[in-house]
Amino acid sequence: MAALGLVLKGSEAGPRFGIATSPAAPDAGPPMDPALTLSLTDLAATGRLAAALAGVAKRGDFIALYGPLGAGKTALARAFITARAAARGAPEETVPSPTFTLVQVYDFGGDEIWHFDLFRIGGWEETDELGLDEAVHGIALVEWPERLGPLLPKDRLDVSLDYGEGEVRTARIQAHGPWAARLPALSTALTHAGFAS
Repeated sequence: MAALGLVLKGSEAGPRFGIATSPAAPDAGPPMDPALTLSLTDLAATGRLAAALAGVAKRGDFIALYGPLGAGKTALARAFITARAAARGAPEETVPSPTFTLVQVYDFGGDEIWHFDLFRIGGWEETDELGLDEAVHGIALVEWPERLGPLLPKDRLDVSLDYGEGEVRTARIQAHGPWAARLPALSTALTHAGFAS
């Protein structure tokens, strides 16, 4: 069972597991957006994270996938798309990386998922014809979202993957805007997916 690092900082009692935020201090500025941290011990754990995300995601969501090359962004996106398709009763299909096409669109009975891989673009100026404005009618999974610069939506869920020891990856999930209110539902889905609280 993979560990789910969820704490409520600044609270003595706190719930069984909560959402990590920075405690408010005088002159500290606005509080940080809530975040979760997980240890992904193997590819199956990445798949469980993706399935939990797919179960909570809804139309209009923007999910930004950060991390170095090989950290598991594409694997997470593939597992998300596969889980979403299975939940909609759609037949299993191949989910290629959009590294060269830049975007792949999947439609599961009106449930659209837009998978973007922006690694090959030089900057946000090159995104005009990718369909980012149309992706708001579905769910956008965006690898290398930092390439969007000022076009990166404020209301989004950031999933940052990084290397740990051996095959282990670390996932940090940061909620922005309305996603903050949905993070407890994601926490519950992660517990049901086998992540320990």
